[in-house]
Amino acid sequence: MTTPDSVTTPQPATTAAAAAPAAGPGRLGSLGPVGLVLAGGISVQFGGALAVMLMPRAGALGVVALRLLVAAVVLLLVCRPRLRGHSRTDWGTVVVFGITMAAMNGLFYQAVARIPLGPAVTLEVLGPLALSVLASRRAINVVWAALALAGVFLLGGGGFSSLDPTGVAFALGAGAMWAAYIIFSARTGRRFPQADGLALAMAVGAVLFLPLGIAESGTKLVDPVTLGLGAAVALLSSVLPYTLELLALRRLPASAFAILVSLEPAMAATAGFLLLDQALTAMEAAAIALVIAASMGAVRTQVGGGRRKTAALEG
Repeated sequence: MTTPDSVTTPQPATTAAAAAPAAGPGRLGSLGPVGLVLAGGISVQFGGALAVMLMPRAGALGVVALRLLVAAVVLLLVCRPRLRGHSRTDWGTVVVFGITMAAMNGLFYQAVARIPLGPAVTLEVLGPLALSVLASRRAINVVWAALALAGVFLLGGGGFSSLDPTGVAFALGAGAMWAAYIIFSARTGRRFPQADGLALAMAVGAVLFLPLGIAESGTKLVDPVTLGLGAAVALLSSVLPYTLELLALRRLPASAFAILVSLEPAMAATAGFLLLDQALTAMEAAAIALVIAASMGAVRTQVGGGRRKTAALEG
């Protein structure tokens, strides 16, 4: 989910897309803005499912290392960011952004190595949801928070007995890093032109994570099949979604975009079912629906509040 405010936007790809270099619509633009957003969300979640399939070959840390490395190489080649002329504060911001990005990916992939993809994304989205609720400071958001917590309670079967507790902890940690990612993504976007900050931060994350991937997987990372699948994960989970969302945001209102990307837990559950044979119970499906409803409600509240403030100022 996302909002027009850069600080309360709970979708990492959205922030990155907003700063991405301009791309011509071409055939992708013919999908229409709604189709582009849905295609981007599907790409992210199927990339996650492919990553789960790759984990037996390269390990969770190895997959993250490959994803960050390939995405960094692609973004650096496309953006060619300028290295000179930045202040110490600029570099500090981009380094923290890169650390946050690496931590977010590492924790999430550790989660999906232990629990199904749908529940993992549902738990992860609580971090951005909490950020949005706290930033808005409106009473109605207590309702959305309670609805989300009810969904989490159902997801855990009343006590998370059906889910690996370590996987749950990793997913919640990834959600916290997602919220931090949003904050530092906004700061980086204000300090670096276009997608330069994103490319540099991705490079920082790749450099920091590569030793962990090598320690876990060693020479498995240079296996041609593993490299190919890792590149596919990077393209599906990072490069392609940023491009699709960039095209969509040119023609789609922020409120509509926010509602569409709130469907990511459902997309993740679908990808897990089709590629990983991870079927959901009725209770898990209801839990995911509650979290999606809470996300959409919080977004609509935030968007509505922003419109009323604008109208009051203009009046």
